[in-house]
Amino acid sequence: MLFDGSPQPGLVGIAKLAANSQALEQKARVEYLELETRRFVGRCFSANMPFVWTINPYRGCEFGCKYCYARYAHEFMELRDPLLFERRIFAKQFSPVAFREELGKIKAGESVWIGTATDPYQPAERRYRITGQILEVFAHQTGHRLGLTTKSDLVARDAALLREIARANTIQVNMTITTLDTRLARLLEPMAPRPDLRLQAVRKLADCGVPVCVLANPVMPLITDSEANLDAVCSAAAEAGATSFRAAPLFLKDCAKQVFLPFVQQHFPHLYTRYRDRYARQAYLTGSYPEKVRDLVRKLVVNYNLTPPEADYQAPQLQLFT
Repeated sequence: MLFDGSPQPGLVGIAKLAANSQALEQKARVEYLELETRRFVGRCFSANMPFVWTINPYRGCEFGCKYCYARYAHEFMELRDPLLFERRIFAKQFSPVAFREELGKIKAGESVWIGTATDPYQPAERRYRITGQILEVFAHQTGHRLGLTTKSDLVARDAALLREIARANTIQVNMTITTLDTRLARLLEPMAPRPDLRLQAVRKLADCGVPVCVLANPVMPLITDSEANLDAVCSAAAEAGATSFRAAPLFLKDCAKQVFLPFVQQHFPHLYTRYRDRYARQAYLTGSYPEKVRDLVRKLVVNYNLTPPEADYQAPQLQLFT
């Protein structure tokens, strides 16, 4: 059912804003709406993350990754069906003037990451170019420490703009590539660009002098965690000009379980019981497995002469959304 902008009783805050959003466009499986936005820059309160401030140009993500941890964000808008996260996409209203004012509260040396919860280069960006507008503001700023995370080759469209930002700021693009197996990638990330297209984007960014870190997150036990798979991704990343490589195990919060476990049951039925039991009581894997993944990543980084990450990647927490 489409949102019609009519007020809905009993809703407050972001849920009320979402319910009153105006429809922008309707596709066969995705609805785009414009979301009134009171602030673009959010504070991250997790000490484990490598950034202080977060920016998410969109709410919801059309890529439909089966493992996506951010589906909880739609629950804040009283959209409880986890599939709505990929089918009801909110494009935030953007004001360059207001955004520049928000950037004024960021202290020198504090890092800002774009796309900590939803992909800033998902298909909506082709239509509304909010990420591009954000980067245009940063291109006239100095002294910022920026990160941008995506799994889309559309980021290469802004290679020249990112190069311009890099002249007076520190910036790194983080490109997610979980596997080079196109068939497996299509299962895991149904609407995301193919791995080879992402690698082409890595090469274009690297050729423009923009540092790129390839992320093999999440590492899924017995699906993408083999040394052969991670070695292939790391090798391709290095060949394409990436400067660093990171990977961390899958974590499953309740919102993600609702999608990921049925997916495993359908496509990897022999693994279903193991996944269900391992993630039954907690979202994060413990014991020797995370350390084995870290050891393998450290080995690969050395083998391919990539820059070691400043710190082991930690899974995002709920504070990442604005």
